[in-house]
Amino acid sequence: MIASSILIGDYLKRLKLPAIARNYQDFARQAADHNRSYEEYLVALLEQEIISREESTRKNRISRACLPYQKTLEEFDFSAIPTLNKKKVLNLSQCDFIKQKDNIAMLGNSGTGKTHLAIALALCACRQGYRVRYWNSPGLITHLLLAQHEHRLIQMEKQWLNQDLVVVDEVGFVPYTPEGAQLFFRFIAARYERGSCIVTSNLEFTQWSTIFGEERLTDALLDRLTHRCHILLMNGESYRFRQCMKRQEEEGDELKNCT
Repeated sequence: MIASSILIGDYLKRLKLPAIARNYQDFARQAADHNRSYEEYLVALLEQEIISREESTRKNRISRACLPYQKTLEEFDFSAIPTLNKKKVLNLSQCDFIKQKDNIAMLGNSGTGKTHLAIALALCACRQGYRVRYWNSPGLITHLLLAQHEHRLIQMEKQWLNQDLVVVDEVGFVPYTPEGAQLFFRFIAARYERGSCIVTSNLEFTQWSTIFGEERLTDALLDRLTHRCHILLMNGESYRFRQCMKRQEEEGDELKNCT
């Protein structure tokens, strides 16, 4: 019996079936206790292996997305942004926009939850089997400039086209150099109708020429980005400011209780 267990464990390891290796003995006891057939026992083991692999794949997909942290739609305070269409956001979380290779642009002042919402939608995409990559805008430009300097830009283009969804956060946080602006245009143009983007910015589209420094390039970029695009306007009071005021109010209540 011990020899058989060792042999089974070795075979399962070589066949790369870790979930079955972890569970086959417990499942065998349960099958015996409930008089289950060999087929039922085998089906239960295979189901456990599939569940385990799918969960592992989801975790790896989320890890490869390079999200700075994880946020969900359930955590998002829609009441703080009355102009934001909650139903539309929930529809977008079904990720049909990725199948259609549409884009999403989230525009609004700082602290209104654009990054939170972008990450939440990126997580939804990961969990539905899509390949996702997150970049903040300065990091993407630095990466593009380095790739160009090292003559790896074509190789990098193949990598970013392999992603179903790319999130570019904080466009306009800092102005681009002329070279950086041209590379960002190349990035957006390469993905046009070939893959989806989620872009966040605290600037309206009419102000984007201040980021890229050239109106013709800005117009060409926006033409591609907005051709098939869901635009979410997210203006409101800063979440961080609201949290700060809430803490101050709570501290004030504590001081009153102490007097």
